[in-house]
Amino acid sequence: MSDLVIIENFIGGEYYRPSSYIDSYEPATGTVWARVPNSGPDDVNKAVVVARNAFTKWSECSPSVRATYLNMIADILESRLEQFAIAESRDQGKPLSLARTVEIPRAVLNFRHFASTAAHHLDTSNFLPEANALNYTVRSAVGVAGLISPWNLPLYLLTFKIAPAIAAGNTVVCKPSEMTSVTAWMLCDVLKAAGLPDGVVNMVFGTGPSAGEALVTHPDVPLISFTGSTATGQKIFEKSAVHFKKLSLEMGGKNAAIIFDDTDLTKCIPTTVRSSFLNQGEVCLCTSRIYVQKGLYLEFLSQFIAATKGMKVGPSLDTDTNVGALISKEHLAKVKSYVELAKEEGGTVHCGEGIQSLSLPQNYKEGYYMLPTIISGISDDKRCMQEEIFGPVTVVVPFDTEEEVIQRANGVKYGLCASVWSQDVGQIHRVAQRLKVGTVWCNCWLVRSLDMPFGGVKQSGIGREGTNESLEFFTEVKTVCVNCG
Repeated sequence: MSDLVIIENFIGGEYYRPSSYIDSYEPATGTVWARVPNSGPDDVNKAVVVARNAFTKWSECSPSVRATYLNMIADILESRLEQFAIAESRDQGKPLSLARTVEIPRAVLNFRHFASTAAHHLDTSNFLPEANALNYTVRSAVGVAGLISPWNLPLYLLTFKIAPAIAAGNTVVCKPSEMTSVTAWMLCDVLKAAGLPDGVVNMVFGTGPSAGEALVTHPDVPLISFTGSTATGQKIFEKSAVHFKKLSLEMGGKNAAIIFDDTDLTKCIPTTVRSSFLNQGEVCLCTSRIYVQKGLYLEFLSQFIAATKGMKVGPSLDTDTNVGALISKEHLAKVKSYVELAKEEGGTVHCGEGIQSLSLPQNYKEGYYMLPTIISGISDDKRCMQEEIFGPVTVVVPFDTEEEVIQRANGVKYGLCASVWSQDVGQIHRVAQRLKVGTVWCNCWLVRSLDMPFGGVKQSGIGREGTNESLEFFTEVKTVCVNCG
């Protein structure tokens, strides 16, 4: 890969250079490493027309034929894992080890999984003897799906949309984040190598206000799947309403971990360090509020701080790096501002920003790095406990009773996920049932089966992504009643 990556739009199986570009910065160094198309409504419309024209033939293919293409894409992507991992690490700032072992393998799994499940998502029927009538459902593809993916897990979350969408027979126009477009552009070559028919998958790169809005408001795009901030999701909801589009919105989170007195800290501490600071805390599922029962609070806090101090912050391509660079200079400033706000709100900073010194190699001193930061002493009504920070910052606070902590954990506008730690099985189930979130992990974190639906409640999202639910979302369902007399 050359030092400066020049990205092109991918429409109808061909590459097209735009009329203008925007710069994309490598988070590790703070320097420009890619130029991304600054696409607008004309580019989006061209892609939609091509996708719409390709839809009829693609949707009429059998599920097994579509599955063959998905499996070929997975095989080719897997054969290029190292190339994609390096690009992903440079593009987003995540440690290379994370790209190698999690993101790229999960992107491969997305294609393989949906290749196998789509063919078995069968229609259903029911005979009504009293009416001598047969009822049955028919699932058919919607049409052109607009897929808008975020910058934090750029290839994984993009393929989590592409795979079920095309497996169900839709064609797609993708709008990856303009901040992390390189691996999406590289994926286009994989699609061509797999022989995917032209127009089934199209990529239009650019900003949200230009390319994204054109896709959301296009009358020939009946379905939008978006992952990103709640503020942007609200705009998409409003702008798509006039067309009554089908929507899947996976948005922000302010996720809580609840740790009871009987928790085994030998398992809880390393998992909670990971859940708080994986990918620099730039994962929608990361833990940013940790409630610890008072009997265990001081011991947990001491061990949690010690384990966090042992994490290495440094260049993403270094094999021993645990925490890489944040996505941008602006985002780094925003996350750091919350640490200052926490101090103003009466919080105590135990490690990280402003406490420890950050040592970086000379070539990386302009990168967007921040030490993992642990704060305590903040009440639930403060901004640091209510707002999504989306960085390596987490707040640890004590609680007394089960009833109290449930109310406190639910006391935010978000409802994406939570984790519960206890050796009391009854307590785990009671708490999990009452938490107003889409996913609850018990004595673990980020253990997922793609057979389970995924998504949030409240202002964390609408719709569900995952095998059964996404295929319902990505397909039209009709009921047919036939009188058999």
